[in-house]
Amino acid sequence: MTEVLIKPIITEKANAQSEKLRRYAFKVNRRANKLEIKKAVENFYGVAVVDVNTVVVPGKNKTRYTKAGFIKGVKQSYKKAYVGIGEGDAIDLYANI
Repeated sequence: MTEVLIKPIITEKANAQSEKLRRYAFKVNRRANKLEIKKAVENFYGVAVVDVNTVVVPGKNKTRYTKAGFIKGVKQSYKKAYVGIGEGDAIDLYANI
């Protein structure tokens, strides 16, 4: 499981989707496919997964100004999975905090 799911994504958009659509967002391994993601979520959270959508978020260029001048870099790209769960199921992402 730890090889597939990296961490849940907790943003305003993800929270709104989890409340209205029962869809949760996770940061996942770049090599993981939809079947592996579905199996990992079902095993770890004990819910029935209905659908899985994936997207590769591209890396972005970042610059910042310091005393030495501009420093340029690139944020790393990652894979994101939107997991829809069945009726009556819920995932408590705040249980371990």
